[in-house]
Amino acid sequence: MEENEEQSDLRLKEEQEEEEEEGGDSFRLHMVTWNVATADPPDDLTSLLHLNSPKSPDLYVIGLQEVYSGPVRLMTDALFDDPWSQLFMSTLAPLNYVKVSSIRMQGLLLLFFSKLEHVPFIRDIRATYTRTGILGYWGNKGGVSVRLSFYGHTICFLNCHLAAHMKYATERVDEFEHIISTQTFDCKKAQTVLDHRLVFWFGDLNFRIQDHGMHFVRTCISDEKYNLLWSKDQLTMLKKKEEMLQEFEEGPLDFQPTYKFDRNTDIYDSRRYRTWFGFNGKKRKPAWTDRILWRLRPVAPPPEEQDESDVGLDVRELRQLEEDEEYPLKVRQEFYTSIMEYSVSDHKPVIGIFTLVLRKIQTTPLVRLQPEGDWSADIDSMVLYSPLQPFPSSTWDWIGLYKVGFTSVSDYITYTWVKDDEVAFNEEVIQVYVDKEEIPVQGGECVLCYFCSTLQSIIGVSEPFKVNESKVAIEEGLLPEKINGLDQTVAREEVWN
Repeated sequence: MEENEEQSDLRLKEEQEEEEEEGGDSFRLHMVTWNVATADPPDDLTSLLHLNSPKSPDLYVIGLQEVYSGPVRLMTDALFDDPWSQLFMSTLAPLNYVKVSSIRMQGLLLLFFSKLEHVPFIRDIRATYTRTGILGYWGNKGGVSVRLSFYGHTICFLNCHLAAHMKYATERVDEFEHIISTQTFDCKKAQTVLDHRLVFWFGDLNFRIQDHGMHFVRTCISDEKYNLLWSKDQLTMLKKKEEMLQEFEEGPLDFQPTYKFDRNTDIYDSRRYRTWFGFNGKKRKPAWTDRILWRLRPVAPPPEEQDESDVGLDVRELRQLEEDEEYPLKVRQEFYTSIMEYSVSDHKPVIGIFTLVLRKIQTTPLVRLQPEGDWSADIDSMVLYSPLQPFPSSTWDWIGLYKVGFTSVSDYITYTWVKDDEVAFNEEVIQVYVDKEEIPVQGGECVLCYFCSTLQSIIGVSEPFKVNESKVAIEEGLLPEKINGLDQTVAREEVWN
């Protein structure tokens, strides 16, 4: 797989250079969908995240289904990150990725990671969920989504777990349409899922291969003649008659169906299932239940090309049309495959790697901030920040102090409320006070981040700077084990290179 990726990078190099010459920037997106069937995470995520790839992604989006959600675990996860989130964060943080957003609804989990350099340009973050389980009240099925603005382009990621079993194909489409129609966001530019410039729809969509018998399906898989099964894939069939589905694109299913396997094996379902009347011999037929699709918002025709019967574009749609033309966005899928080596679940994970080519609408951070003078736990300190553009500031904005290699927005050492702790300001530079009691005694490499409550995102990140060890602590002979738990080992400085 890695060799194919390198060959693809070489093959696409000229094309990417041409796109950049036209004024576009390329960003690499690595997506994962995996029904983990309540299993604990594996020890290693290298293959799943392509950590040995010569080209690292700018963004990671991970959608999981059936994360264990027993009562005790749910209570624990409400206070602390679940084991899957912890593993992804601990794996990606040393590589300079930050968990920017996440949402969980029972077993459905969606994680969004970004390289730190992009974080100030990821704004207007919102997350929501929709239940479609028993009578619409149970969250074992449904959809969770994260929407955001990436350099000014609106993107929505929707992770779904839809109704199971062969006979419920139409119900799955109904559930998807219900999720799409009910999810709304408190954002001016994109208030619904389909308002977004780009939508990724992925998850355990549960569509099956119908009509073909078990023997034929397994023979096609063994012979790697997957194309003989495509015409009877339910999602492929439904796309021919469902208008909404036709707007979504998907790469070729040129990999093994990802469901259903005996756990801890690469063997398709061989179990005998217990029924009310004893055992029967029915086994689950393999299927591509786990999918990744995307949708670029259709471009409305200019007013002069509309038919007389067409309704004229309103002001918002005209602005949208102008913006789409001035700031183009293209999506190219580089890889779409399953990762067969993972066997903790009865599903295999699926990954999709995309290149987003776009012209940036936003090119400047909203805020520039930096520490003033030397920092240590011996003296009160100051942060200087300068608004570079107008933004919706509020009394709930705060500035956080983070260790280099922090895992998520909430992984701060300390924070200070911007409005409460302002000590001086003019039109260009504002000072904010930080109490010495909140600064780590051992010091280390740190950064400052400005969090805007209205935009629900970090809008400014300082350059790394050194917080000095406390001279008072050294003189008093404080040992590391006696120091506050905030003073943990600092992440390696190489992370920032």
